[in-house]
Amino acid sequence: MIPFYRAQFNSEFNETKYQAYLNYFNELFPNSVDFRIAETPIFLTAAFKTQLLEVGEYVCSQIVAADFINKTEKSLQNTKITPNEKGVPECIVMDFAIANNDQNEIVPALIELQGFPSLFAFEVLQDEALRNSYTIPENVTPYLNGYTKEKYLQHLSTIIKGEQGGHTVLLELYPEQQKTRIDFYCTQHFLAIPVVCVTEIFKKGNALYYQSEGIDIKIDRIYNRIVADELKKQSDDIKEKAAILNSDLDVSWVTHPNHFFRISKYLLPFLHHACVPKTQFVDQIKSIPTHLEKYILKPLFSFAGQGVIIDVQAADFASITDPANWIIQEKVNYAPCIETPDGFAKAEIRLFYFWDKPTQKYIATLNLCRLSKGKMIGVNYNQTATWVGGTIAYFENI
Repeated sequence: MIPFYRAQFNSEFNETKYQAYLNYFNELFPNSVDFRIAETPIFLTAAFKTQLLEVGEYVCSQIVAADFINKTEKSLQNTKITPNEKGVPECIVMDFAIANNDQNEIVPALIELQGFPSLFAFEVLQDEALRNSYTIPENVTPYLNGYTKEKYLQHLSTIIKGEQGGHTVLLELYPEQQKTRIDFYCTQHFLAIPVVCVTEIFKKGNALYYQSEGIDIKIDRIYNRIVADELKKQSDDIKEKAAILNSDLDVSWVTHPNHFFRISKYLLPFLHHACVPKTQFVDQIKSIPTHLEKYILKPLFSFAGQGVIIDVQAADFASITDPANWIIQEKVNYAPCIETPDGFAKAEIRLFYFWDKPTQKYIATLNLCRLSKGKMIGVNYNQTATWVGGTIAYFENI
């Protein structure tokens, strides 16, 4: 943390500024923010940024390793495999807790990662909204590795639209009902990409189409925002419509549906680093640990914290019918390090990584953060608290 910036922000804060911040979103996209926006950003030192990027580089090295596909093949055994998976995912995200280690030092702790998009376009708008409503220091930025708004949007456009041209759509299930719909509208706003519901698609041969103003429009590339967990809950007719996507289609993907399963939580047991809590597949543990208060249980392929068991009991293991699809992870000691008017908040930071074709590497580009004062971190929790919710981290430039 940067104490001076924290104290300065808190002393200058008032509700009028916060309402102006919220209004910035509503004026552009009325009633589209369906999650709590925190009152404050967070301010992180250059040294902490260096730690984050060091862990991220290690994780990326495992994804581009020669044995990655073979190592993660079992992640697909209980799902419908979508054809035409090619290469590594073009975007990944990593979630880090801002935590205390055993020496009581504040360090990043990797708690989750996803081969799936996040609020890539919304965070550009969030930075704009914060700077419009508050006094943000000049020598901080939410971008990483020398990225600016312009460079970031150019790279994001290349990631989403691809380099081959053709028609790209953002594909989602009932997009206007999703909590993340503000990001869809921002993607349209910044990149001119249409948003299409999976119920609107249809096939002609091996080509995929949707209809707009009575005209059949061929889809060449899918910016995939469909959460597999959500599809499982739908009616049979919706599942049948979505099954089109498991066909051998003449489309490219970002990211390919298989990537969500290969990376997600599935990769965590294979990672060994001081800033990665020890993680095992439940079916591979030799015995139930004695100090269960030090662990959490997570279903492998859930989304947004659903199904996570924080206060683990021995009986929880007996109730798990598919232990190969669960992990047990060392509990992270979140640091209550964000000073607010009504107590300290905890934080997670999500780094956005884009594949850079010229260097054949992943590059960290931008971030989002979540603040919490409860046991769970995420926009679905802490609904009645203040100074919690979605925000962004500003990194010190030195």
